[in-house]
Amino acid sequence: MKTVNQRIALITGANKGIGKEIARQLAQRGFAVFICARDVAKGRETSEELCQAGYESTFIQIDVTDPVSIRTACGTFSQKADHLDVLVNNAGILEDHGENILNMNTEMLDRTLKSNVIGPILVIQDFLEHLRKSKTGGRIINVSSGVSSLANMHTYAPAYSISKTALNAVTKQFAGALKEHNIAVNSVDPGWVRTDMGGDDASRSVEKGAETIVWLAADAPQSETGKFWHDKQETEW
Repeated sequence: MKTVNQRIALITGANKGIGKEIARQLAQRGFAVFICARDVAKGRETSEELCQAGYESTFIQIDVTDPVSIRTACGTFSQKADHLDVLVNNAGILEDHGENILNMNTEMLDRTLKSNVIGPILVIQDFLEHLRKSKTGGRIINVSSGVSSLANMHTYAPAYSISKTALNAVTKQFAGALKEHNIAVNSVDPGWVRTDMGGDDASRSVEKGAETIVWLAADAPQSETGKFWHDKQETEW
């Protein structure tokens, strides 16, 4: 049975951390949420948790580094829903914490770009047909990072930082290309969040990390597009 009248959101990397919290908050707001992740067991577990809490949730396996996996996920989605209102590109990797660009491993850089930049491009391209069917206007949110900001960039995690700067450029490109189609595209810096990636010492809860992303998904004016956000305020690229 297809989800038809409900607002629908699809979140990549939604089996844990910020992605899981985004899904939870959007489900609370009445969205039917699609939990997308590589890890089948954890993805299903997250989706079942939401269903047991009384929300509508569906798991779809996706590996954003694999074009075939993305196309397959899109085909599965089309069997379960007739449109998509919100796409959150949250899946990403950080492998070079503490490394320096002077001795950066370029194979690791290649993996990082494949996951954090090329993956979101392919996901947007494949799911675009469903976003165009949104009755309220589609919304794409790319989860970036404060370390992507060229205005403030130093030497931290060069591959990760470069990939998130590139993701911001992807946001600008899609925002320009999709403006006439009433699809808003934005990047978000969620801050330093206590997740597997952020670590236990991070200053923010997952609830706070998800807040601006959920706002852009559910409440922000549709006219807000092509911007970089932090705590619901536009910030420097």
